[in-house]
Amino acid sequence: MNIKKGDNVLVLTGKDAGRKGKVLRVLPKANKVVVEGLNKVKKHQKPSRTVPQGGIINIEAPLNASNVMLICSKCNRPTRVGKAVLETERARKCKKCGEILD
Repeated sequence: MNIKKGDNVLVLTGKDAGRKGKVLRVLPKANKVVVEGLNKVKKHQKPSRTVPQGGIINIEAPLNASNVMLICSKCNRPTRVGKAVLETERARKCKKCGEILD
């Protein structure tokens, strides 16, 4: 996956299209990401010791990783991710400005 935890992304499709947010979790086996404050869904929570009140809560649901695009920190634009080979390791780089993202 080209997206990591802590990256800033732009949502391309769906009800939150055009909004930006920070990646909270990455689910590589499912090819999904959870973005802070986006794709909110309502969950019915049964009362328990941790949540004695129970009720309906809003949580962030996972988005497909193909529906988000990484935002470069240098040029501040959504970009595709390329691979750069450094001395002994590979790194991600911005396709628009060439900045190393890792």
